Amino acid sequence: RLGLERADTAEKALTVIVDLLEKYGQGGNCMESHMTFTYHNSFLIADRKEAWVLETSGKYWAAEKVEGGVRNISNQLSITTKIDREHPKLKEYAKSNGWWDGEKEFDFAATYSYVNTARMTTTRGRYCEGYKLLNKHKGSITSEIMMEILRDKESGINMEGGFMTTGSMVSVLPQQPNLPCIHYFTGTPDPAR
Repeated sequence: RLGLERADTAEKALTVIVDLLEKYGQGGNCMESHMTFTYHNSFLIADRKEAWVLETSGKYWAAEKVEGGVRNISNQLSITTKIDREHPKLKEYAKSNGWWDGEKEFDFAATYSYVNTARMTTTRGRYCEGYKLLNKHKGSITSEIMMEILRDKESGINMEGGFMTTGSMVSVLPQQPNLPCIHYFTGTPDPAR
């Protein structure tokens, strides 16, 4: 929210978020219950001209400028070797912890989460299923198709059970400045409605 308030471009919002992250860190419980459950955050940041993916691990972060096609995030780090901006000590911290040898190509997701990044888009899970659904419609995604994707329960995108998806948002950001941006928000606790 502070990125939206303080910036007029996606890249400036990225800067606002990482400055706050580096100054204050992140934390807090992700659930209203008494169970302690925390995680690191990922962000899709877009304006009319560009889009960024920002992923975090504690106060460390990596950002990837989206150059085309489709891009999604979901409960795992997904930035691999294409890093366009990063925490100034991201690689140094990984090396000091023995997570990266400093020799092989740096892979943020593999280094900071121990994920087999070669399997991210093939292993059944929310990230993979979202990737498949977006690619199925690549080049012809409308707001209605995006809403269908966000309603999808079979893929796990619209989660049920102990962890429930309680809201979704679809934004239409025309590149032409004379056209209005349109934002759709879920009006019920279940995005399927």
